[in-house]
Amino acid sequence: MPAKGKHRRPKSLSLSRGFAVAGTGGAALALPLIGAAGAHAAGAPAAAPAVTPAVAPQAPVALQAAPVAAVQAAPIVYTVVPGDYLSKIAAERHLSGGWEQLYADNREAVGVNPSLIHPGLKLNLGGPGEAAPAEAEAEAAPAPEADAKPAAQAAPKPVRERAEQAAPARREAAAEPQAEAPAAAPQSAGGFVAPVSGGISTQYKVAGAMWSSGYHTGVDFIAAMGTTVKAVGAGTVVSAGWSGSYGNEVVIRHADGKYSQYAHLSQLSVSSGQSVTAGQAIGLSGSTGNSTGPHLHFEIRTTPSYGSDMDPIAYLRSKGASL
Repeated sequence: MPAKGKHRRPKSLSLSRGFAVAGTGGAALALPLIGAAGAHAAGAPAAAPAVTPAVAPQAPVALQAAPVAAVQAAPIVYTVVPGDYLSKIAAERHLSGGWEQLYADNREAVGVNPSLIHPGLKLNLGGPGEAAPAEAEAEAAPAPEADAKPAAQAAPKPVRERAEQAAPARREAAAEPQAEAPAAAPQSAGGFVAPVSGGISTQYKVAGAMWSSGYHTGVDFIAAMGTTVKAVGAGTVVSAGWSGSYGNEVVIRHADGKYSQYAHLSQLSVSSGQSVTAGQAIGLSGSTGNSTGPHLHFEIRTTPSYGSDMDPIAYLRSKGASL
């Protein structure tokens, strides 16, 4: 028994010295060996600040995930502005599938002719563009930590840059009709102008079996595809859309009760009920409907309907237009 006691005592002393050395030489090494209870008792004030920064930055990332996913699921609605056409919108917004997919997603709103869109038309872009999630994340993400704010504030910067780059093009398209009006005004003392600058390819009342009435009810102006077509005088748009053999057409009522018609357009820039000024762009020339090639079919009528035509050139000249 005494021998066993002597054997145990030195071992106990050796362990005590080991803990004493660990406590004297480095408290950081002793705390993990002692366990959680010892760590809380001896080092709680020093350990708490070290743990907090490691965990806190992860919380905003988890919180941001749900709002961003919700925003990405919401579609973007785009409002058509003057000068827009489907391929242009698809290219500027970097839409997957191009204008074909954009038309397929909005066929009910656009109608049977994909070239027929007008200012104010709402188009569903099928989901958020590349810029939308960044804007939404900046608005929705919580910022409990000071170092999380710069990341949220930095996200919209590319969005603003893209928006600023796109805005001048849209402003130019919207301002294009107004920019042409001052140049056209001196041509007419009565405020009337020619619809396009090209000459006449087919005169009024030329006979032929190709026309249902037996003669040409207007004049054909030479106009390459995409030429800007202008309102000959101030008035109100009474119709703008598809009109059978005339393709895309615009009909405008003027103050004297006469109507001007512009047919075979490839694109419309006005809508029914809109007021226009002399020289304002109302669309682009094309070859829609019953047409053998790009040109502008132009009529002056006593009513908005087919069959009430009168000599368009004589009318424009009586209004002071230079042809």
